[in-house]
Amino acid sequence: MRTLTILLTLPALLACDTESGLAPAEPRAQLLGSSEWSEPVNLGAPINSTGREIMPALSADGRSLYFVSDRAGGLGGNDIWVSRRSSVDGPWETPVNVGAPINSAGQEVDPTLSADGRLLFFSSNRPGGHGRLDIYVSRRNPNDDLAWGDPVNLGPRVNTPAGDRGPDHVVVSPGAPAMLYFGRGIGLRQADVYAAPVTEDGDPLAPAELISELSAPGAVTDGPSLRGDAREMFFMSNRSGGFDLWLSTRRSPHDGWSVPDNLGAPVNTSFAEERPELSHDGRTLLFDSDRPDGLGGQDIWISTRTPGGM
Repeated sequence: MRTLTILLTLPALLACDTESGLAPAEPRAQLLGSSEWSEPVNLGAPINSTGREIMPALSADGRSLYFVSDRAGGLGGNDIWVSRRSSVDGPWETPVNVGAPINSAGQEVDPTLSADGRLLFFSSNRPGGHGRLDIYVSRRNPNDDLAWGDPVNLGPRVNTPAGDRGPDHVVVSPGAPAMLYFGRGIGLRQADVYAAPVTEDGDPLAPAELISELSAPGAVTDGPSLRGDAREMFFMSNRSGGFDLWLSTRRSPHDGWSVPDNLGAPVNTSFAEERPELSHDGRTLLFDSDRPDGLGGQDIWISTRTPGGM
């Protein structure tokens, strides 16, 4: 971890949280982590359909929702779609296929946005990659959900023959490189979470490194999603049997991750809960599940929490 340590420890490590005024001894992760998640609610139409809706990705302002679907009108088996709303309390509009050059005749999955909305990362098995799935980045200017530039493969510092997917982009601290967290592994047999520092344009600065404290031998640890302050990470894992959502925290963006905890009920059920997406402020959790009362084979669900002690 030497490369990542050097890159991440350049800023002052003992600075207070400027947004909340909390010192490192009282991280907001602990305050939020002590809160309970509400009973998940199906997002319903027009987001969910009789098709398969999975892998949600919410913009930092909460007004754009990207997700993956095999519904009619796509370019391939799984495409990336986007829905917008006029305010964080408004209804979601009819989703639109993001189209080319993002979507192709191949599989496009695992969308995620940078906090500033300029970068879209996703996974694809389109020709020219390094493995089963590779991670790509596309850039846009201005802020138009249908005006993405040609995707660029992140190359061998991130992508490998094993398959790399489920990226999440987070700015760890001012003055330090942003980090790209993602899953690497072979199908449902074994996967682990890796991280690589990236430039402002999303280009890797160093080879990705394993986050070993999150791994479970013989199990899948995948689909990481971090809160905006990089102190909480949600991910999917089958380490206790079926796929559930798990949580790990850390005292500061420069510390190691805690032993993961299963989120338990009401978020997790005996059905599969997968691909968590945590909002930038950490109060909203989106995920996909095949639990009953959905519109299709797999739907997107939402749960919320109120920060404890704030």
